[in-house]
Amino acid sequence: MTGSASVERLGAQSPVRTLRLLRQLGEAGACGASLGALVRASGLAKPTCRRMLIALMQEGMVVQDPATRTYFLGREIYLLGMLAAERYGIHRVALDSVARLAQETGDAAFLQVRHGQEVVCLTREDGGYPLRSHVLKAGDRHLLGAGAGPLAILGAMPEAEAEAYLAACHSALAQRYPMLWPLLPDLVKESRARGYSLNRGVLFPGSWGMGMAIREPSGQVVACLSLAAVESRMQPDREPELVALLAREVELVEQRLAGDAMPQPQIAPAARKRTQP
Repeated sequence: MTGSASVERLGAQSPVRTLRLLRQLGEAGACGASLGALVRASGLAKPTCRRMLIALMQEGMVVQDPATRTYFLGREIYLLGMLAAERYGIHRVALDSVARLAQETGDAAFLQVRHGQEVVCLTREDGGYPLRSHVLKAGDRHLLGAGAGPLAILGAMPEAEAEAYLAACHSALAQRYPMLWPLLPDLVKESRARGYSLNRGVLFPGSWGMGMAIREPSGQVVACLSLAAVESRMQPDREPELVALLAREVELVEQRLAGDAMPQPQIAPAARKRTQP
C-alpha cells in the first residue's frame, strides 16, 4: 500500500469509527453509557474514545451528565433525526397506529424497521396491563428473524431472499440466538403461511410476541408493527383479535405510505379499559 493510499484509508476510518460510536451510544438508550462501556463496545483505545466523545460534544451530538459522567446522544442528533423523518416517513405515519395498538390491547406495541440484515425498534408504547414484557425498547437491534417483529419481516420477504439470508447469516444467528436458530427455518415458513409471526417465548421464556410486516407501495418489506405480552395474554383464544388489530393498523400505515387518506379508527371505551387476559 502506498503512503497516500494508507493516509486515505486511515482518513476514511475516522468517520466510520465515529458513526459506530454514536450508534453504540444510541443503543445504550435512556440510561446512557459510561466511557468504559463505550471503550469495551467500540474496541477503541480509551484516549481515542475520549477524544472522539469530546469532539462530538463540541458539535452538540453528545452530552455528558456532569454528576455521573455518563454520556448521552445530544440535541443535534435529535434534530437530524427529525429532518430525516421527512424523507423516511414511516415513523411519522405509524405513531398513531402504535399508540392505538397499545391502548386497545393493553400490551406493549412496537414499530420496527428493517436496516440491512438487522431490524431496529423505533418506537415502543406500553398499554395499561400491569404485567409487561420488557425485552425490547426503542433503539434495540436484532438480526432478521430474532423476535416477533424481525420474524414477521423475514417471513414476508420473497422466499428466495429469505433463504439466501438464512444461508449467509447462519453462523451469526446460531451464535447470538442459540435457542432460536434450530427453530428459525420452520418459524419463517409458519409466518409466511399465516401472514404474521408468533414468537412463543423462544428468546425469552414467558415473553411472547406477534408481528405483521409493512410494505412500501413498491411491495418491498420495510417495517413491521408488533405486540409483546406475557404468555397468558397470547393464547389461541385471543390470537384472532390481536391479528385483526395488527392487520387493521398495517393497512392504515401502508395506505398512508402510498399517500392515500384513510379514516382514523375510533377506540371504543371498553377497549381502552380492557386489562384482563
